[in-house]
Amino acid sequence: MIRVILQCIVLAYLVVFSSSIVMALSPRDLVIELYSDPRAILCLIIFLLSYLLVMTEEKTQLRKSKPVMLGAGMIWMIIGLAAPDYGIDHEQLRSAVFHGLDEYGSLMLFLMAAMVYISALESVNVFKVLRVKLVNMGLSFRQLFWVTGGIAFFLSALADNLTTALVMGAVVMAVGAGNPRFVSIAMVNIVCAANAGGAFSPFGDITTLMVWQSGRVEFLEFFALFLPAIATYVVPAVIMSFAIPAQQPDALEKEVALRRGARRAIFLGLFTIFLAVSFEQFLGLPPFMGMMTGLSLLMFLSYYLQRTRQTNELEYNIFSAVRTVEWDTLLFFFGVMFSVGGLAFIGYLSLASGVMYGSWGATTANIIMGVVSAVIDNIPVMFSVLSMQPEMPHFQWLLITLTCGVGGSLFAVGSAAGVALMGTSQGQYTFYSHLRWTPIIALGYIAGIGVHFLVNG
Repeated sequence: MIRVILQCIVLAYLVVFSSSIVMALSPRDLVIELYSDPRAILCLIIFLLSYLLVMTEEKTQLRKSKPVMLGAGMIWMIIGLAAPDYGIDHEQLRSAVFHGLDEYGSLMLFLMAAMVYISALESVNVFKVLRVKLVNMGLSFRQLFWVTGGIAFFLSALADNLTTALVMGAVVMAVGAGNPRFVSIAMVNIVCAANAGGAFSPFGDITTLMVWQSGRVEFLEFFALFLPAIATYVVPAVIMSFAIPAQQPDALEKEVALRRGARRAIFLGLFTIFLAVSFEQFLGLPPFMGMMTGLSLLMFLSYYLQRTRQTNELEYNIFSAVRTVEWDTLLFFFGVMFSVGGLAFIGYLSLASGVMYGSWGATTANIIMGVVSAVIDNIPVMFSVLSMQPEMPHFQWLLITLTCGVGGSLFAVGSAAGVALMGTSQGQYTFYSHLRWTPIIALGYIAGIGVHFLVNG
């Protein structure tokens, strides 16, 4: 309920803000007439309503991809009806849509390949083995707090923050049974670590991937955010660690073994990342080509393991991993990109860019956008910034990458990692338990920005 209220406030502000811009503009200019056209305003309202349904997903159980896909179709339908009145022909419309399709297609293929690899590693028990080994190391609660947070930070640079949070959250739930205070604080720490770790790697979050594929920041340049990301994670972690009990939990006796092919799948996963980077850096090809090439190697491994399978061995099928890909997320991404693309075609994002990045300045705008991503999902926030195409120096593109990546840690609902852990923590990690630490997390957010200015300014 709190999430809905917060997001409705932001949406109401956007409606009022956009309307005030429209009314302030002269109707004599062609582009400004398009802004103030009732059909253009209707497109904006459709986008806000569709996103409002996304925000109420937990209550309505309506998958988030459905309203944004419908909204995207309606927005472009209205644009198609209005276009002839402004001298826009069908060829220009098709060009605009296919430009969006190029952007979406490359990101979808990259993400699909990454998701299949993560699913394949889960199917051969890689993450289960990691969880059991951590639990049975005989560490104290405080040591486990730091170990799970540290692993989440670095693992999320390779896997997505959602998978990382779920794996580390399972460790915390297993070792913290009967100690809800430890579970609650450790979950907050994992969310902060996973989001921070994903901010300094092109693979760590969808937003960093978007920035990389847009060409705004090169692959190696992301690592300039390593120290700011460390500060964002470590500052709140140090303060929270004093609230962790010092006693030692009981070890688990259950052991899990890697399935046949696990080590080869891990190697191919790392090799696929190498291919994605090499294709972009040395061949000038988009990274998704490297990811798809690496995915084909995983398919050949799957074929080999099936052909040589022993009688008592579980079947290893790569297409089972493909079926488990989070298609709702990929289709949600489609709806967001084409909805925002429609608003950009109308011209609303140019207006917003002029106000935010022209009047407020890039630093203020980028910091505020990071805070907004704690309420609104960081994917539409980052895509909106990329669609605005503000004239910013390289330092500022790194700043918006950092703030959008870690801003979601301020609230439990601000990132996929937080939402997922709330659903798996059996009531031990909640919106309110996270909210208690929001002022401390905000210190980390400020510290990360300060380190970025100090190191990269």
